[in-house]
Amino acid sequence: MSAHTGDVEPMPGYLDLIGRASTVMLAAWRDCRDCGLELSRRSLLDNANFTCTEIALFFFCAFLWTQVRRGLTECLFKPLAQWWRLLPKDAAKMPESAWKLVFYTMSWSYSTYLLFFTSYSFFHDPPSVFYNWKSGMSVPLDIAIAYLIQGSFYGHSIYATVYMDAWRKDSAVMVVHHIITLALICFSYAFRYHNVGILVLFLHDINDIQLEFTKLNVYLKSRGGGYYLLNDVLSNMGSVSFSITWFWFRLYWFPLKVLYATCVSSLQSVPNIPFYFFFNALLLALLLMNIYWFLFIVIFVVKVLKLKEVNDVREYEDEEGKAAAAGLLKDPQPENAEHDAGHHNSASAKHAQNGVTKEKHL
Repeated sequence: MSAHTGDVEPMPGYLDLIGRASTVMLAAWRDCRDCGLELSRRSLLDNANFTCTEIALFFFCAFLWTQVRRGLTECLFKPLAQWWRLLPKDAAKMPESAWKLVFYTMSWSYSTYLLFFTSYSFFHDPPSVFYNWKSGMSVPLDIAIAYLIQGSFYGHSIYATVYMDAWRKDSAVMVVHHIITLALICFSYAFRYHNVGILVLFLHDINDIQLEFTKLNVYLKSRGGGYYLLNDVLSNMGSVSFSITWFWFRLYWFPLKVLYATCVSSLQSVPNIPFYFFFNALLLALLLMNIYWFLFIVIFVVKVLKLKEVNDVREYEDEEGKAAAAGLLKDPQPENAEHDAGHHNSASAKHAQNGVTKEKHL
């Protein structure tokens, strides 16, 4: 383990990342003469650290997240959707967005606290995530709590994407994303790469907050046959903020802070760091998925500019999906029928506000 000074290394550019990372990784591959299944098996047995209590807590909390979501959906989110008199298709999707907004706001706030309001310097000095690393080192309690929250939530999310969430064009990719994320969380905890893990979670969770906030305001801007300018403005602001921060956090900071630290700085601090190629392959796969979703964002921005409409371009628009969404609303109040009929007529891009029909603006 190499010594380090107190100087903070400047963040590299894209060319520096590609050049130095490729050079270091190729050199590491050439030097790894005994790489293979046997070395992987030995490294796993020698360095992985999980206790039965931690595994039990993971499964218990994953089950708990599922039950908490079901409870909030039935007792809070669905009644709110009926009270707001949302369209059936919006009311069916609203609980999912509300749940994710609540969770990601909580988790990202905690990650922000760890990175900016404690003694951890991982964001401003990413190479420090590997300073003083050693196999089997203890995980600080505050970071262990963050790992338990996030790991169990992604365990729940694999089940939820298949059985609870609305199925979208990218849902299969979302399942793969959750599996890769869960693998990164579990293995980074077991191999004590928890410092870089907190940085990865911080850089990704903020976009989920903005996405679900925007979707909720899309559902709320036209409800009960009326048009609500505030929710329309908030949905547009949210979409712009989401697009900018997706690039800034996931396509700028993530590769230049995290990937540079894991590909280059890790070998400088720990020359024989275990599972070097495995973890970097997972992080690169995560980057590729971020680029894939960024293509959806570009299509979304073009759609907004051309059609002046904020919608999730990942949604299926088939009649079967709409009918299934409508079936999720239970026991609608009779007096809502008239409002819903008026609400469906808003498809002509006109809305009634205070009894006056007016064109919809972005």
